[in-house]
Amino acid sequence: MISGDEVPGFVTVDPFSKFAYVVTPGDVWDYGEDEYGSVSTYTINPTTGALTSTGAIYGTGRDFCCFNSVAVDPSGKFAYVVNENAGPAGNVSMYAINATTGALTSTGTIAAGTGPVSVAVDSAGKFAYVVNENAGSVGSVSMYTINATTGALTSTGTIAAGTDPVSMALDRAGKFAYVANSSSNDVSMYTIDGTTGALTSIGTIPAGTDPVSVAVDPSSKFAYVTDSSSNDVSMYTIDGTTGALTSIGTIPAGTDPVSVAVDPSGKFAYVTNSASNDISMYSINAATGALTLIGTIGT
Repeated sequence: MISGDEVPGFVTVDPFSKFAYVVTPGDVWDYGEDEYGSVSTYTINPTTGALTSTGAIYGTGRDFCCFNSVAVDPSGKFAYVVNENAGPAGNVSMYAINATTGALTSTGTIAAGTGPVSVAVDSAGKFAYVVNENAGSVGSVSMYTINATTGALTSTGTIAAGTDPVSMALDRAGKFAYVANSSSNDVSMYTIDGTTGALTSIGTIPAGTDPVSVAVDPSSKFAYVTDSSSNDVSMYTIDGTTGALTSIGTIPAGTDPVSVAVDPSGKFAYVTNSASNDISMYSINAATGALTLIGTIGT
């Protein structure tokens, strides 16, 4: 089990808002104290939103530990968890989801690259992608197809990203993908082959300092990147034909912004600021994509 002083690092909700999954990464440097991380599962009360614990999966050692991210496919049947320090590189654990309880049942693992930190599934549930940080060096994205019946992943190769990539977002149509590269201070842009899921690079665009999170709005017209060291959010428009991003400027956030999310209506965006312990709230201009600060709230 994990120690009590560790904190959750990542949360996701299934597409039907029935279950929530919380990842506690663990301590990658301290294997001797059973600090291998966990994935906790919860049911969601449809009226109140309250969470009820239904158990957890705990890391067991170097070959199964240090979980960084979890993603659920659009059918709500399958979940994927990246394990950063699984052996010499990393891997992805694959799970079937119990439709009643949300509990995870392992269906195996598949290799990823060095230092996998995040996983994303396309909106059609056909493809999955894992960002491999490869600390201090040029990173990569591992690409997979998803078996619609079993949820099993099949590798289709890797493609280079920038230096220390940490986050990935796909547009809703499944045409384009974007990766925030924290040390090269840019965003890698890709097109997605609709048949194979293969990514093709269409270049990079500068971001702020230490970009760590990227999100695409539901209309697939705008993208937003949190820059954790310059304490702002980079804003972009998306070319609907090519997928290329065009900068429309930045807007201040709190101190050390680490995550950005856009609400399903596409009207609002929210940024968590880890050092100022608050959340920046923004409205989104439907025509331009520009953010306007509407306030902050403490956490």
